[in-house]
Amino acid sequence: MVTWQQRKPHPGKRFRVPWRKTLAFSLIIPLSILFFIPFYWMIISSLKTKDEVFAWPIVWFPKVLHWENYPEAWKTYPFTRFYLNTIGLTALRLQGVLLSCTSVAYAFARLRTPLKGVLFTFLLSTMMLPRQVTLIPMFVIWYRLGALNTYWPLVLPYFFGSAYHIFLLRQFFLTIPPQLGEAAKIDGCSEWGILWRIYLPLSKPALAVVSIFTFQWSWGDFFSPLIYLTDLEKMPVSFGIFLFKNEAQYGGITYWHHIMAMSVVMVLPPIILFFTAQKYFIQGIVMTGIKG
Repeated sequence: MVTWQQRKPHPGKRFRVPWRKTLAFSLIIPLSILFFIPFYWMIISSLKTKDEVFAWPIVWFPKVLHWENYPEAWKTYPFTRFYLNTIGLTALRLQGVLLSCTSVAYAFARLRTPLKGVLFTFLLSTMMLPRQVTLIPMFVIWYRLGALNTYWPLVLPYFFGSAYHIFLLRQFFLTIPPQLGEAAKIDGCSEWGILWRIYLPLSKPALAVVSIFTFQWSWGDFFSPLIYLTDLEKMPVSFGIFLFKNEAQYGGITYWHHIMAMSVVMVLPPIILFFTAQKYFIQGIVMTGIKG
């Protein structure tokens, strides 16, 4: 029989965990502050005058907070239109990625087809190609189709899937017991029914990860609209912020406090989305293994 004296831990062991925590927090806190400083500078600069932004010594907190910078910057360009364009593009891209990637990932994870391994290898090999390699061919294709200055080049490719997201969802689908699908198939459920009724409800963490990544990439996309769009009314918020740089060319002054104000407005939706879905995001990253 083990007595309580034998169960009592060694005195030295009680001090190991606090020391480890102290060391961890001594590294985490300075790094957190270091990463937070640019975000704080963006927010506080949006509430300064244009002279206080680059004043020396640095104005870490202005005496007067100029909240009027936000409506002034918003009215400088049609940011209402830019914001609606960004929301529409992001929603369509998110819908396309979820529809295409889930179906392809399920096929690679559960369906038995010839050369499935070879096709999956080819799919992963496309991740090695830089975007600059396919930029000119894609532009020529959309030019020949007469789709320039439309939203088709910005939306339609997302309905053909993403190699990274397909890989991510496939790895998650492999963690789901195949017996669930086999039992549903015995009851007469089709492959689409198994995907929509069994796999997708169990894959909320992985779908949250894909949604957050797609939302982040689409919301801040500046390069694609710059290549394919020419009308100002079709541009997203990222291009609207870039327009403030034109004031430096023609007016000689860059209104950095207005740029910072619109930057704050732009980064708020991704931040809110991340903290809202943080639970599913972390769970999806942890549970998505490398099971083959």
